[in-house]
Amino acid sequence: MKKTIGHRGVDPTGETTYKKTTSSALKGAIQLGIAHTVGSLSQKAERDVLMQDFVVVESIFFPSEGSNLTPAHHYSDFRFKTYAPIAFRYFRELFGIRPDDYLYSLCNDPLIELSSSGASGSLFYVSSDDEFIIKTVQHKEAEFLQKLLPGYFMNLNQNKRTLLPKFYGLYCVQAGGKNIRIVVMNNLLPRAIPMHLKYDLKGSTYKRRASPKECEKNRPTFKDLDFIQDVPEGLLLEPDNYNALCKTIQRDCLLLQSFKIMDYSLLVGVHNVDQAFRDRVADSRANEGPVTPDQRRPQAQKALYCTALESIQGEARGKGTTDSEDHMGGIPARNSKGERLLLYIGIIDILQSYRFVKKLEHSWKALVHDGDTVSVHRPGFYAERFQRFMCNTVFKKIPLKPSPSKKSRAGCQSVVRRGLPATAMPPSGAGNTVMDARLVYRPHLQPGEGEGESGVPCGRPDILLRTPENRAAGSELAEANYSTSSLGSRSSPPLRSVGVEVHKPATTEQEQNVPHRAEARGVDEQSSNQDAVSLKDIIPETNI
Repeated sequence: MKKTIGHRGVDPTGETTYKKTTSSALKGAIQLGIAHTVGSLSQKAERDVLMQDFVVVESIFFPSEGSNLTPAHHYSDFRFKTYAPIAFRYFRELFGIRPDDYLYSLCNDPLIELSSSGASGSLFYVSSDDEFIIKTVQHKEAEFLQKLLPGYFMNLNQNKRTLLPKFYGLYCVQAGGKNIRIVVMNNLLPRAIPMHLKYDLKGSTYKRRASPKECEKNRPTFKDLDFIQDVPEGLLLEPDNYNALCKTIQRDCLLLQSFKIMDYSLLVGVHNVDQAFRDRVADSRANEGPVTPDQRRPQAQKALYCTALESIQGEARGKGTTDSEDHMGGIPARNSKGERLLLYIGIIDILQSYRFVKKLEHSWKALVHDGDTVSVHRPGFYAERFQRFMCNTVFKKIPLKPSPSKKSRAGCQSVVRRGLPATAMPPSGAGNTVMDARLVYRPHLQPGEGEGESGVPCGRPDILLRTPENRAAGSELAEANYSTSSLGSRSSPPLRSVGVEVHKPATTEQEQNVPHRAEARGVDEQSSNQDAVSLKDIIPETNI
């Protein structure tokens, strides 16, 4: 029996078809067409991209018997169209993809068909080196991408740190009276790296759960409600990566909102490093052999800015960032169990514009359900909900451990509290005012210097408490200091009190030896309310 999902179907022989064209014929036509268009494009001189380059369409006919420009092949006759070849050549150069590498990846070995087709029934092909992915798109999506190219060109020049798809080419195969449009993009989930979990997240909750048929697959793609249920603690990132990721999502959402784009998703692939290591150890024990380096580290992708880590950092490997043994292009993270993870993420399905049909879909779903929870929504609300869900629910920041300096400050404050005698507590009667003693720290004091058990500031032996005896001695020595300084150089600046000053309200007459609240304030030159004096106020300076 023939099964059809959109334009995708299966013929009686079991081969996949798309618009009644077999998958093998479509793959052969794609490789022949790309080889011809890239080869002919290399003969054109390089120049700046002009506005008219975004609307150029080149076409070439491929008869089965061949022609002067095309080779013979065993498929049916077809026509191959290339959209905006000059503009896409610039995009490939911007991502560091040379023409020979592009041809080698797509045309040297047969394309590999992926089993997942998505809800739209699109076909997916991946190159043998995991570098590129080819997706069939509908007519409206291809038309919208053509209109999007000038803005896409401007965004890439301004910002290479983006999670948006990297488009490398837009083509069309005309076969059997049907137009099959395809787009070449970067591959977000390399097949060489096993994904233990995979999510398609939009930030909505209306019917956002994987179907039972999807859950039966070996590697199913879960959705929003599944993530909230399975990973309630979220994916924990280092603060730097978390901030870079949230900033990248914010910029991308703002750009998509400006183009009135909605219904896009964030594809998240989770590779559990610890689980993969346990699996390798179990396999090596079963096979009685060691783990080889090739099994431990897959081959890295060659295109620039294509990995998830480069997308949020905005730096290419050629500029100093290299893939380590633990970071194979993924963003390092941890789960609630503390296991090491690598995240492969990217925004997909950005070719959905908020057109009239989507407005009708939102209106209908809003009647039968809460309008704010459905996936189809106006672009501004969709972007805000998408960003809030990703940065608050999906990704979370690993809490920082307290630094040793903070611990020392906390310990010093606890010493001050323990050193406070019970008799020093202010009375709580109706006619009494509460003591509000404030420590004023001088600029030369280091943060974290408090007071010890005796009320003397920690680490400051030159600070004495003001007592009646010290007060009398200080006044006599101050007069002597003034007379000595007046006989000396008149240009020398007056001596300044250093250390800790304690200020009390005017209504309080009791002398407190130990303050009960420490608070950083500016330098106060008044000496009438001082409860602590420096040795420099008592002993005059002498020149040795």
